[in-house]
Amino acid sequence: MCGRYSLTEALDVIVQHFLIQHVGPEVAAGYRPSYNVAPSQDVLVIGLRLGARAAALHRWGLIPSWAKDPSIGYKMINARAETVHERPAYRGPFRSRRCLIPADGLYEWKREGKRKQPYRFLMKDEKPFAFAGLWDEWRGPDGQTIRSCTIITTEPNELLATVHDRMPVILPPDAYDEWLDPRTKPDRLRALLVPYPAEQMKGYPVSPRVNSPANNDPELILPIA
Repeated sequence: MCGRYSLTEALDVIVQHFLIQHVGPEVAAGYRPSYNVAPSQDVLVIGLRLGARAAALHRWGLIPSWAKDPSIGYKMINARAETVHERPAYRGPFRSRRCLIPADGLYEWKREGKRKQPYRFLMKDEKPFAFAGLWDEWRGPDGQTIRSCTIITTEPNELLATVHDRMPVILPPDAYDEWLDPRTKPDRLRALLVPYPAEQMKGYPVSPRVNSPANNDPELILPIA
């Protein structure tokens, strides 16, 4: 699964890197770099607006439009690539509500004896990258509206397999437009949901302080001995 990641870049850097053309006022006012992004938080996503890339903030943990209770989102932070096209909660968003979820690192935990050691994985060039994501909009009986998202996961590459049995789908930059394009066929979309090349990534152990979402500072992304 993918239950924690980092996005430490300033908004203007992200906008330039991902060629974002629309930034809503809620993003400009609400986005904050984070060393410890956790489920239920509002996270930065990239979708399409009038055919151009647009940034928005969505709650991490997908709430299907038909859900009776928004608390279901706590159980839906990830969608499995193998079944995303057929599960009731995901098949609609998979067809028409796909997004990119920017990150610059992800955390996974490896059991070592009686404890779990967190590791951080990132690109070798340390540049931001994007998870394959889905989003949906839920409207409550009182008129409340929540836009939420989930990260798709797949089998791990050789690097991540040393720590965990799943990894988030990381899309190569040349697949961003295809993933966001509502005209892309389902078979082609599913072909994108594969492990990212291990040789382009690196990883290292980090402080167990990352275990708590209350901790959010630069020390979390530093390697430990």
